[in-house]
Amino acid sequence: MKKKNTHPQYQKVLFVDSATNHRFVCGSALQSKEVETFEGAEYPVCRVSVSSASHPFFTGGKGLVDAEGRVDKFNKRFGPKK
Repeated sequence: MKKKNTHPQYQKVLFVDSATNHRFVCGSALQSKEVETFEGAEYPVCRVSVSSASHPFFTGGKGLVDAEGRVDKFNKRFGPKK
């Protein structure tokens, strides 16, 4: 016996980066009540705080970088005592 309605509806969703206002459409099962028109079509909207348009790794920005590497910092704090 097959169960009906077990999978969420897959649809195109408009993602909006709140930091840069960059918009892109991607397939998702996300359900949203907010709707917005983008490039002549209407999509449900998901607002994200970070995307490839605002993340320092993709933009080349430095962001918050420690002077020491994470592993060195961990080893210095929790490594064997000399």
